[in-house]
Amino acid sequence: MSADREFARKLFTGPCEFIAGAASLDALPTSQLPEVAFLGRSNVGKSSLINALVGRSSLARVSHTPGRTRQINLFRLRDLLMLADLPGYGFARVSKSESLAWNELIRGYLNSRKNLRRVVLLIDARRGTMESDEAGMGLLDGAAVAYQVVFTKSDLVSSAECNRVLTATAETLKKHPAALSELLTTAAKSGAGIPELRLSLAQLAAH
Repeated sequence: MSADREFARKLFTGPCEFIAGAASLDALPTSQLPEVAFLGRSNVGKSSLINALVGRSSLARVSHTPGRTRQINLFRLRDLLMLADLPGYGFARVSKSESLAWNELIRGYLNSRKNLRRVVLLIDARRGTMESDEAGMGLLDGAAVAYQVVFTKSDLVSSAECNRVLTATAETLKKHPAALSELLTTAAKSGAGIPELRLSLAQLAAH
């Protein structure tokens, strides 16, 4: 095991603390730590992925009801890295006014969070890139925030279908200047792809 991979493992399986849940930008605590945010469609599996990354079952609240995360939740890893769980887009079962308010919260966060180093844009491997995902990419391009596409629930599709989705998404990303070229596939339940994602994000941590 390389030193970098071991550092990544220790970082994500070490002390992790819930810092705050903020439903408005004013409620967000200031931080000097590098920050990584997780963004994606409602019910794409953001909370499940965060739990898998930190090796816990219930750090981030998991819900099967789309639109359950209604605030920005911050978690601190060993005083080296901050994780932000953002509300999902493409909301279901919420009012139009709520959806607009959450979109404005996300937009404001992306444009004002000075220590934000990367956004992990989650896409459901079963569905591939949808119209709302492309809208999210446009939002990130506009904010000039580097983002990495990570597929969730890859264990629920065949290898052939997963490869098809990867190829199509890689082609889509060529139109988006803020997107990183590396694509990762993960499965929160099996742990597939988790070490690779930890390694990618650990490179952003304060040393």
